Amino acid sequence: MKMLFKLSVAVAALASASMALAADPLVDVAWVKANLDNDEVVFVDVRPMPAYLSGHIPGAVHTDYGGPKDAWRVRVGDVRGLVRTPEDIAAHLGAIGVSNDDHVVVVPAGESSADMGAATRVYWTLNYLGHDEVSILDGGMAAYLKELGADKKPVNPLEEGAAQVEAAQFAAAPRPDMLISAKEVAARIADGAVAVDNRSADFYLGISKSGAAKVAGTVPGALNLPHSWTTVNAGGTFRDPDSLVKLFGAAGVPTSGPQISFCNTGQLASIGWFVSHELLGNDEAMIFDGSMAEWTHSGMETERKVEF
Repeated sequence: MKMLFKLSVAVAALASASMALAADPLVDVAWVKANLDNDEVVFVDVRPMPAYLSGHIPGAVHTDYGGPKDAWRVRVGDVRGLVRTPEDIAAHLGAIGVSNDDHVVVVPAGESSADMGAATRVYWTLNYLGHDEVSILDGGMAAYLKELGADKKPVNPLEEGAAQVEAAQFAAAPRPDMLISAKEVAARIADGAVAVDNRSADFYLGISKSGAAKVAGTVPGALNLPHSWTTVNAGGTFRDPDSLVKLFGAAGVPTSGPQISFCNTGQLASIGWFVSHELLGNDEAMIFDGSMAEWTHSGMETERKVEF
């Protein structure tokens, strides 16, 4: 009996330790400062290279997201912004010093909700590769640089130039069920899934058209929850869960059940997914990677609410 009790305690302790080690979706500046010397944490800066070189969190490595050497997304035919192959991304992660054992903290500019989309897209991609030890710096570099000293300069430590990188090994364990095609989106909507357009209202209504899409409009029957609603004043800090629930309600979007977020090329949709799946706990939320770029170039029916 004593042995059984000891075993139960050991199992409970192990479970508690695992829960304690699980990465939170968001970390703040205080957490970052407390973990600057943590060898198990890798800060990955997704800002443009010039911004990174001018000053970054000490030790942070740079990744090209959305730039000329975009390591995360690729154009396939007429469709822009599709996730690269797991092999390509895994090779890039290893080259910038990220291993499977690391806790990755994604650092965006944090000036706007669109900035946060770069971080949420990288976060989602890491999840797709089977890596769950990942967080986002809430507020991004804007939050890290906000506190100023008497000399009007940031008080938090900064490092200029490129950080020295020690290559690592990253083995991808992709989750193919996180990817969905235009035809599969249509089938799931027919089965009751909710399509959520995370673009601004002008794109949702068909007033504006992205160059990535063939025609203006949205997925028929989709609801509109603009990405800018999910952050405070459309900035780089995410709203608290209670506020997010209210915003979902205002948009008529449920906080549970099958849900497919989309935008033009899958970046802003990742904000909708991150908020629903990671912050509100909807395990049935997912992203349509190809979004309206794939939808319209696949010849799927499009709903335009305002015709000209």
